[in-house]
Amino acid sequence: MVTRYDVRLLHKREVATQMMEFTLEKPQGFEYRAGQFGDMVLPASSGLTDANNKHGFSFVSAPFEDTLRMATLMRPSAFKQAAAQVPDGTVVGLLALWGSFTLHQNAAVPAVFVTSGIGITPVRGIIAQATHEKAPHQITLVYANADAAHAAYHDELQQLAARNPNFHYVPVFTGAQGRLGPATIREHVARAADALFYLSGPKATIAQMRELALQAGADEDNLRTEEFEGY
Repeated sequence: MVTRYDVRLLHKREVATQMMEFTLEKPQGFEYRAGQFGDMVLPASSGLTDANNKHGFSFVSAPFEDTLRMATLMRPSAFKQAAAQVPDGTVVGLLALWGSFTLHQNAAVPAVFVTSGIGITPVRGIIAQATHEKAPHQITLVYANADAAHAAYHDELQQLAARNPNFHYVPVFTGAQGRLGPATIREHVARAADALFYLSGPKATIAQMRELALQAGADEDNLRTEEFEGY
């Protein structure tokens, strides 16, 4: 069921090159699963109308955390430019809840996340929640970016890998290492044919990562995707 909440925009920060994170109040009693998403609705004071004042974002935050966090690549769209100018403390709308891009229940099946850039947003929450719960799932994240400056949450992901013996983080910096290829996935995923692969991001990113996963030995029936709109 979709419900509207009125929450305060607490603050904004840059989490990678041209990527901004928005932290919102968490409504009392609000429950969600890591990897789900909602819409942020800007107020009339932003200058937008019902035609363009709403955009869907995955929750970067994990359910155990006290605030809701969303992030986006900053593009020259009316919504994103207006969102960047909304003052901290402004009341915005939150429409939620949607999405089934969540960690599977069977811990015997490995989870492999393959993405780049903004595709990390639902993944960060899933891994943070799994670490918090001490989930027994074997989780691998292959995250490709031009360099560390473009890799959102890179330092935090390293810290999560240090805390969680079941989480293996594989950053790929293509500027220095070259393009991500299936060999890298095969190197770090011993049971590719048995694993569930999670692919998230804009349409072009998912198409690219899908091909890489299949070339690395993933079963086509074991691919789960979350396609971002507006990119």
